[in-house]
Amino acid sequence: MVDVLMQAEIPGIQPLHRGKVRDTFDLGDRLLMVATDRVSAFDVIMAQGIPGKGELLSRLSAFWFEKVDSVVPTHLLRIATGAPDDELPFALPPALAGRSLIVRKAERINAECIVRGYLAGTAWAEYRRSGAVCGMRLPPDLEESQQLPEPIFTPSTKEEHGHDRNISYAEFVQLVGHDAANVIRLRSLATYRFAAEYARRRGLILADTKFEFGFIDGELCLIDEALTPDSSRFWPLDGYRPGRPQPSFDKQLLRDWLSASGWNKEPPPPALPAEIVQRTSAAYQQAYRRLTGTAPA
Repeated sequence: MVDVLMQAEIPGIQPLHRGKVRDTFDLGDRLLMVATDRVSAFDVIMAQGIPGKGELLSRLSAFWFEKVDSVVPTHLLRIATGAPDDELPFALPPALAGRSLIVRKAERINAECIVRGYLAGTAWAEYRRSGAVCGMRLPPDLEESQQLPEPIFTPSTKEEHGHDRNISYAEFVQLVGHDAANVIRLRSLATYRFAAEYARRRGLILADTKFEFGFIDGELCLIDEALTPDSSRFWPLDGYRPGRPQPSFDKQLLRDWLSASGWNKEPPPPALPAEIVQRTSAAYQQAYRRLTGTAPA
């Protein structure tokens, strides 16, 4: 059984920040971002983790950061392994090796930069209510999971507590400024198209994804994570049929179980059955295997 890491600990070092999944440590001009095995749903962190999830997230993020480097600059320097090349000011605990990224510091843009190529999730719910997504009118009579005529950029707020809120592009401009908004929109769409084409060659549909950006030396760079099952909706291309929800290689199974459990989506969350934990872990492993062509370490 793979050990589950719920919290990253480095003796004598306090974390700069603990998020829903990642614990971040300050290295001076760099950061050490550790992906734990925590899993959240409906903005609530579950009491149980998903075995192996953190290492898969870090390795898959590093894979994508290197893939998209020709499309958008990123903050990635390397995966931390505990080797001298890491140039860390402390000995890396073995439990953190392989699941930690060494990245450049960035001035984070306080927004989620979402690109949708298919009509699913909250976008489908909003479309059913209003015929629009984030203020953008879409063609009538679209079906659930249907491919959109063109990918759309649908930003949201990034809340420390509570739920993120979808915003229009005009609100996004007010939030980050005209020039930054335009660069982020263009880079988000270009990165989505690049990744979607690659995923399709691997037998997967990239339905939608969430990016984060930050300024590094005046340049808007892709930061945080990239194109993982935590931030993206991957569907198997084989068997894709619009008009219904699609099976997905992410934590949708966990969300569905929670929704059916009667939980009110407020802390504390219910305990997850062992089967749900195992099947969610298997979905992350399958996404990694199909995207990279290699088995998880």
